[in-house]
Amino acid sequence: MTSPYPKTVQVSEVINTVKPGTPPQRPSLSRSRRIIAWASAITLAALVSGFVLWPGTPLDLGVGNQMESAGVYRHWKSGEVIALVRHAERCDRSANPCLGPADGITQLGSTTSSGLGRAFRSLGLETTDIVSSPATRTRQTADLMFNQAVPTQDWLLNCGADFGDVIKAHKNARRNLVLVTHSDCISDLESQLGFEHALHSKYNSSLFVTQNSDGTLHILGTISAEDWQQAIEHSPTNL
Repeated sequence: MTSPYPKTVQVSEVINTVKPGTPPQRPSLSRSRRIIAWASAITLAALVSGFVLWPGTPLDLGVGNQMESAGVYRHWKSGEVIALVRHAERCDRSANPCLGPADGITQLGSTTSSGLGRAFRSLGLETTDIVSSPATRTRQTADLMFNQAVPTQDWLLNCGADFGDVIKAHKNARRNLVLVTHSDCISDLESQLGFEHALHSKYNSSLFVTQNSDGTLHILGTISAEDWQQAIEHSPTNL
């Protein structure tokens, strides 16, 4: 006689039936957190390494007493400074009134250049040689800075990979050298001295460099034209 009640199913049969189709367990929350933490640490390490291997813009000499702490005044007194000055604002890239001619600088640029020249004169120019690129915009900038016709040399117009060596060849012992030049030339030198990714130099900004005892060049820092007044206010009184 057939039983009216369903067949009793053993627990082991249920387990055997369910087990093959059971989805894999998800990682625990703590394991997921460990994975995220490791990934974050690796990303952070990569960013830090990239920052170290990717130097930015040279020291900003217009902040606080950076001119003094970087040794600019000390090297200047000893005639050991090379200053690269970018020309003033270009007429062909500005809506401001032009000083004239059209390939020269603006009237605003001429005013800025005159002020920049006063800043350099505050350092003292007795032991300083000044040379300009022959381009109109650089000649105008240099002449307005120093209130005289500044000598020009073609090597300051097209610089290139050997720019640092050319500069050293024109640097006289115990005499500072001021070069009124172009942003590309300044970038070339920055790249050669370890600042491949430096920000593009501003109009009338100045890059200060010195020559080490072994003959290598070393960047002291850069300063914008508008920051000179603050830098001078922090300068030593015996300039």
